[in-house]
Amino acid sequence: MQKSPSHTGLFVAALVIGCWATSIILLMQWHFNFADPFVYVFMLVQMHLYTGLFITAHDAMHGTVSPNKGLNDFVGYLSTFLYASFWYPQLYTKHHKHHIHVHTHDDPDYHQGTFFAWYVQFIRNYLSIWQIVVMAVIFNILKIWIPQPNLIMFWVAPSLLSTLQLFYFGTYQPHKGEHDNRHFARSQRRNHLAAFFSCYFFGYHYEHHESPGVPWWRLWKAPLPNDEKELTNS
Repeated sequence: MQKSPSHTGLFVAALVIGCWATSIILLMQWHFNFADPFVYVFMLVQMHLYTGLFITAHDAMHGTVSPNKGLNDFVGYLSTFLYASFWYPQLYTKHHKHHIHVHTHDDPDYHQGTFFAWYVQFIRNYLSIWQIVVMAVIFNILKIWIPQPNLIMFWVAPSLLSTLQLFYFGTYQPHKGEHDNRHFARSQRRNHLAAFFSCYFFGYHYEHHESPGVPWWRLWKAPLPNDEKELTNS
């Protein structure tokens, strides 16, 4: 499958970033109380939008946002910074290392251990002291104008929760255990609604490794693996 047309990939990226920005601006102004159940609904919505930011950056790493490299990389830099002040070049290098050395000791996303140990290793591989410092500085500046509960519930918590979403559906489930295929990956069973809400179709993970030039919004169209029973979760 070919890479996405420039205008389409860019439009999808702008839509995701725009939805995240609109949502967070509105939520930063909301006078809420913790007894309101909509607080937690909107926190989960924001979590999903944060995941979308990272998936957009991931598409940029594979050059599917725009064939214009400068524009493509700008979207990558912007998305990773908005997500949690990540440094895009570092993520780019590590993600391509994952594709080259998948399921080996040289794979930064792979760990032979329990879910919790693997998650901790996953976070440690990508988190830096400078990133924590930048986020802390931004938090303390923003709380001058924005109520602290809003920052915690709609800025901090959704970002942290989305790391679990990305890890579970995009790394742990696809790559845990042993595999009988060259990508050492499995895919969730085809259910496009569940696949979108779980992790922007990245549960179709074998398909992603088979065709990394396919953007997230076209993964649902990717051909099924030859042996679906071997490559899908039960």
